Amino acid sequence: MRYAIVTETYPPEVNGVALTVQGLERGLRAVGHTVDLVRPRQPCEPVSDADQGKTSVLRVRGAALPRYPGLRFGLPAPLVLQRWWQQRRPDAIYIATEGPLGWSALRCARRLGIPVASGLHTRFDAYLPEYGAAWLEAAALRWMRRFHNQADATLVPTRELQLFLQAQGFARVRLLARAVDSGQFTPGRRDPALRAQWGIDGNGLAALYVGRIAAEKNLQLAVKTFRRLQRERPEARFVLVGDGPARAKLADENPDFIFCGVQRGDALARHFASGDLFLFPSRSETFGNVTLEAMASGVATVAFDYGAAREYLRCGQNGAPVADDVQFIQQAVALAGNDQRRHALGQRAALDMQRLHPQQVVAEFDALLAELAAARRPHAHRAA
Repeated sequence: MRYAIVTETYPPEVNGVALTVQGLERGLRAVGHTVDLVRPRQPCEPVSDADQGKTSVLRVRGAALPRYPGLRFGLPAPLVLQRWWQQRRPDAIYIATEGPLGWSALRCARRLGIPVASGLHTRFDAYLPEYGAAWLEAAALRWMRRFHNQADATLVPTRELQLFLQAQGFARVRLLARAVDSGQFTPGRRDPALRAQWGIDGNGLAALYVGRIAAEKNLQLAVKTFRRLQRERPEARFVLVGDGPARAKLADENPDFIFCGVQRGDALARHFASGDLFLFPSRSETFGNVTLEAMASGVATVAFDYGAAREYLRCGQNGAPVADDVQFIQQAVALAGNDQRRHALGQRAALDMQRLHPQQVVAEFDALLAELAAARRPHAHRAA
């Protein structure tokens, strides 16, 4: 089969959407499919398209995303996409993002009669209150609904989100679960030398955050939580992995925090496993891949009870899903003060994550795209 994947974000950008899309693309190639990838051109990349194994990459024009250095969005490319897909028609297309490139890809696919699955990876409506635009939430949800309802299926990572979208009038919402590579993210990556760089000895406590450092991540709650647990564990350090528009201000206000910047691959796995307590205060995630990565790394996790936490965190068994800010602080402080319990939760979480298999997610994704392609073929024959 030939599939096309359209995305506004892709590595070397580091975010949950980029890495999820890359995992799906590589998984399809690993089982023998041809995959054409459409994405914005990164600065300093060649203008010409490049073939990498069975993946052809069509790089289109893009622009920098305001307030997010290093991230870009794709500009509309209707004529380029039409020529591309007429020459190498895919059996089905997956559009991972709702930006200008995603919209032009959706319209082009509809004109050419190619089946489309869309992915809802980001709750843009939930981000708006953090940027002083709560009054636009309803409009943003309508805009998202209009986009996704033109697709043959909309893929979401949790049953919770599927039910929410269906109640909001989204049609053909399908569940595609997530998984984590427990070969990469594992307690065995714990690195005493890295902990020593953070100023932590064998009995010290590293509170950890991994993700974008931005307003929508609710990091002020993480700061408040750390300052509270620091009363019980004065030697504790707060380690933040990632970057974003709020980093400079946060660092200026908290000179004792350790900012490690963006980490990738094995280095990211070492940073995860070298933590002791993962604080994830975000309330705006569609899923939250970092929750699974922390759990697989054997790090006790405190997160709000939705998205990945609702799917996989079990209170008192492998972590601490919470309902509100008060519980978030209470659970974090309690775990910071109980080394034995914190360690036990982390070890159980790592065992639980070993049951998730990325290959199974790719197989379900493959089956769904093949289903859409098969459903469209009879219509194409009648039209011919």
